[in-house]
Amino acid sequence: MILCRWKSTKRIEKLLSELETLKAVFDHLPKLPHIEENLRRESLLKSSVYSARIEGNPTSESQMKLEGTFGFKKDIHRLEISNLLAVYRKIEAGRLPKKPTVEVIKSLHRLTMKDLSPMAGQFRQEPWAIFNQAGVALYLAPPHLKVPALVENLAQIASQGKEAAPIKAALVQFLFEKIHPFADGNGRVGRLISSIILKNNGYGMRGLVSFEEYTDNHRSLYYEALEPNNNATLFIEFFLESLVVQANEVLIKIGNKTEESSEDSLLPRRQEILAIIRDHPHCSFDFISRRFPTINPKTLHYDLAQLIKSGFVRKLGVSRGTVYQA
Repeated sequence: MILCRWKSTKRIEKLLSELETLKAVFDHLPKLPHIEENLRRESLLKSSVYSARIEGNPTSESQMKLEGTFGFKKDIHRLEISNLLAVYRKIEAGRLPKKPTVEVIKSLHRLTMKDLSPMAGQFRQEPWAIFNQAGVALYLAPPHLKVPALVENLAQIASQGKEAAPIKAALVQFLFEKIHPFADGNGRVGRLISSIILKNNGYGMRGLVSFEEYTDNHRSLYYEALEPNNNATLFIEFFLESLVVQANEVLIKIGNKTEESSEDSLLPRRQEILAIIRDHPHCSFDFISRRFPTINPKTLHYDLAQLIKSGFVRKLGVSRGTVYQA
């Protein structure tokens, strides 16, 4: 067992109190199904993109929105995000076991590293350490022979620990990084485990909050909180802060809306097309299609046809002279 300590600080108590308030707010949000679904799609994509970016993936959220998340087996960076997105969707849909057992943790790694590593779903078989620029080992992970028992212990903490769920989610992620059970993908899997703990203990915030975005935007603080020691207090504070900040940002997006408009029912890409046409009146199909280089033109034509049918867009002219107006 890896010895890990932490202490309750005034900041932790304050952040927990804020989270309880935010949880109640999210639990009682007005029913805005289309707005909520679009925000959830955006949040799950953010979680996937930023979790990968924390580990050095250069792909941006805007790139994934434009180019899509599937069909990139030859592009390792997009495949990493595609794999993560599939797992985050499973978590949000409740299609994974509620308790992160050893087998569930292996399964998370197998799904995350699918087509990326021959060791997907298998514990590491070699020593592992963190080195500084001078080549000096700053932290030596437990021997690989101890990994199965350590992960078993971690799973028990995740399932039976008495800590408040947000603290448990942070603590388990911290310990997971210290054990470093896999050769690659530990950070991504650790964040997935945290998401499972939050979701299954009532802190999923309806799938609308991406703590991974905050982590990537404050990467230096994240690594500082994970520095090679066994005191998790700073990391718990960082993790709780990420939840509070991101939850508040989502509430700002929702604003004071109590009902939906017809535009809110549009799929995200059609909302983007409508925004382009509004910003560029009388634009051509070629102009629109250049904004979506990986989307089949037939699909874009269908999107435009649906926007026209719904009364959001007007088609002016014929053949090559056709332009669109909102």
